[in-house]
This record gives sequence, structure tokens and C-alpha cells, in this order.
Amino acid sequence: MAESKGTKPREHVLLPTIFSRNKTRRRGEVARYLSEKKKERQVARRKRKHDEKTLGAAAPPKQIPRTLENTREPDETMVDPEDEEVRFDEMTDEMASYFNREKEPKILITTSDKPHTKTNRFCKELSRVIPNCQFLFRRKASMKNMVKQAAVLGYTDAIVVNEDRRRPNALVMVHLPNGPTAYFKLMGVKYCKEIKNCGELTSHRPEVILNNFNTRLGHSTARMLASLFHYDPQFHGRRVVTFHNQRDYIFFRHHRYEFRSLEKVGLHELGPRFTLRLKSLQKGTFDTKFGEYEWVLKRHEMETSRRRFFL
Repeated sequence: MAESKGTKPREHVLLPTIFSRNKTRRRGEVARYLSEKKKERQVARRKRKHDEKTLGAAAPPKQIPRTLENTREPDETMVDPEDEEVRFDEMTDEMASYFNREKEPKILITTSDKPHTKTNRFCKELSRVIPNCQFLFRRKASMKNMVKQAAVLGYTDAIVVNEDRRRPNALVMVHLPNGPTAYFKLMGVKYCKEIKNCGELTSHRPEVILNNFNTRLGHSTARMLASLFHYDPQFHGRRVVTFHNQRDYIFFRHHRYEFRSLEKVGLHELGPRFTLRLKSLQKGTFDTKFGEYEWVLKRHEMETSRRRFFL
């Protein structure tokens, strides 16, 4: 075809093989490239292990990969357990009576009005995990009246599970009688029947592991979660409940452990399994109108970087 006047001839650009226009060829090249990278990593791993055996302490140190956790932005509210101010706050906060073993935890779990069977199932499974816990139906009671009545009846904490589209999607935790109140988004719920090879639950009081709560806000949240469980675990039951914070997402897991040898430990998951994300922390008991909020997550204003975390 003759080229029109005033137009430049087309330049033929040779694309790299990996950007080939042929779909089948492109897939093959990508697979070959990934395979070569995998072989390079395997060779480097074997060489590192060989150097560790032959050189011993003189071997080059293992490189630490860069992750979002170890490159997080510095935070002024990071907690030092040996700090006197932190210790004073722990002695005077609302959970001090629990950590001083003055009162045994007694937990109330309820739902929103007319809950779906999936929400009821989640509450029943959660009430089996937490010792000295009772699941009651809401019966159209307002949140404020329910919290007041729970405090009169001697409950130390109240948990309200909300739902959306017939699935549990939020969790309100109120520490009684003086607060604070935490609102969590609830995600990734897996019931016991949905977990493969799920173990049988016993009535032993579990141990509690709180991992990676490093800031003042995270410290307060961890103390609220710890106060749900009895302060005197029964170790012979070998039950353990874990709250693991990673990038401000709190992963809940429930296991039974077994010592197979002096070095190896086996875990058997008991369920349920879910993930929490803190949305707000309020002083005092539940009050949306006049309550004073210590912290509220505002995503578009606060989440300005992937390496900025609050817990």
C-alpha cells in the first residue's frame, strides 16, 4: 500500500520475547523464566546451607527479607514494657482489676435483632471457646439498656455480634462496668464444621497468646481481648487461643497442642476461625451520641502509606 504524503514510514520495533504477541509462546517464555529463577534460588539455598556446615560461625549471615512489617513507619506510641508510664497506665486502667485477679471474668454474648442461623452458630461456638460465657438472645432490647442490665447482673464484658446479608460482619465489645468499648469489623469466619479435621473441644480453660501488639492502642486492645479469658489457665488441657496482629488485622486461632518430642510440637485446630479489624475505641460504655472516642479509623485520612500501622 502506498504511503500518503506527509506521513512517516512505520518503524518496526522488535518486542522482547517475553512480550511476544503469540499467546502460547508468551506463556512458554514466562514459564521458562520463572523456572530459571526458581533454580537459581535453589542453588543459592544449597550453597548457603553448605557454607553454614563447613564454615560454621564464620559463614556469612542470612539476609533478612524486606517486608511491610520490618519496614513500617516509626510510631511515637510504640510501647516499651519497662517504661514506668506504661506500667502506671496498666495499674490504673479499666482492666487493672482483671490483671490483679480481683474479679473472675463473666462474659455475655448476644446478637442483633432477629439473627440468622449463621450468626447464632458463630455466637454458640464463640461461647464454647470463652470460659464462663453465656449466649442470650437480644429480645429487642436497646444497646444501652442491655449494657446497664449486664453490669447489674455481674457480667465483666458484653459482646454483641452484628450481621449483614445473613452473615456476621461486626463485633462490639464492651468492658463492664466502666468501659472501654471497641468496635471491630468481622471477616473470614470459618465455623468448626468447615475446618478440615477439626478437633473436639474440651471444657479446660485455655491459654492466651497475644502477638505483635506494639503501640499504645494495640496494647489497650490486647488487654481488652485478654480480659475475656480466665486469668488462671488449665495447662493440662493443652488448649491455646491466639490473637495475632499482622498489618492491623487480628487473626484468631484456637488449637490444642501436643509435645511429640523435646523439639517438636503438634497443633490440632479446634475452631472457629475469624479475623478482626479495629474500627473505633470509645471511652466508657456504648454511647454513640455523647461518647468520647479515643481512636477512630478514617481510611482516606489515616491510611496514607502501606507501611503505616496503628496496632
